[in-house]
Amino acid sequence: MAYNNGQTMTLKAPNGSRVVVRFEVNSKARRLILRLDERRREAVAVAPSNRQIKDAAAFAAERVEWISTRLQHLPEIVRFEEAEIIRFRGEPCQLTANGDTRLPRMWPGDPLLLSAPGDPETLPSRVTRYLKKQAKADLTRSVNRHAEALGVEYKSISVKDTRSRWGSCTSDGQLSFSWRLIMAPPKVLDYVAAHECAHILEMNHSPKFWAHVSRCVPDWKRQRAWLRTHGAGLQSAGE
Repeated sequence: MAYNNGQTMTLKAPNGSRVVVRFEVNSKARRLILRLDERRREAVAVAPSNRQIKDAAAFAAERVEWISTRLQHLPEIVRFEEAEIIRFRGEPCQLTANGDTRLPRMWPGDPLLLSAPGDPETLPSRVTRYLKKQAKADLTRSVNRHAEALGVEYKSISVKDTRSRWGSCTSDGQLSFSWRLIMAPPKVLDYVAAHECAHILEMNHSPKFWAHVSRCVPDWKRQRAWLRTHGAGLQSAGE
C-alpha cells in the first residue's frame, strides 16, 4: 500500500497491541527517523522525500515492538482541569477556575495555586495562555543574558507548541521555543535558551558549539539529561 505525507498506518505489535504510525516528509532529514508523538500516543516516521515514505513504513514495521514498548511507558496525560496538579517552573501547581480576580493569578502555597477564573470548560485555554505568557517572559530574560555573554544579537523570540524540538534557531537569528519549558525547572529552561543562543554562532553541534553553551551554562549536561528523562511528561500535559 502506498502512503503519503500526513497519512497513518496501523501495525500490530507482538504483544497484540496496535500501533499507529504517522508519516512526515522533511527535506532537511538526512535519513529515516522514527520518533514518538507523546500527546497523540503514536509514532512518527520521518522520510527525507515522498519517494522514501515506503522505506519509512518498512523501517517502522521492523521496530514495531520497540514502538509499542515505548508507548506503553509514556506518562499519563495530565489535563488542564479543575483541581488538577501540573508543574510550574518545576514546582507542583494546582489549577482552579475559581477566584475573585479578572486575570489568571498564581498564589503561593504547597502546592502553588493557579487561579484562572471563568467557565470551567474553557479553563484549559486560559491556563495555556497564562503559561505561554510566563514562558515568553522567562525565555526572553534568559536569552538576553546569554546573548550578551556570547556577544550575539537575535532577531526575535517566539513560543510555540512544538512536539519534536524544545527550541530552534534560524540562520538570521529567529529563536523559537516550546512554551512547555515553563513547566520544567528554571535551570532547564535556561539551558535551552543558551543552547539556541549558541546556535547563532554555530549552526551545528560541534565542540565549538558546546563550548559556547558551557560558557553560559557550565552544568548543561545535567539540564539536558533532565529534559531527556522528563520531557515526555511535559509533552503529556495539557491535552
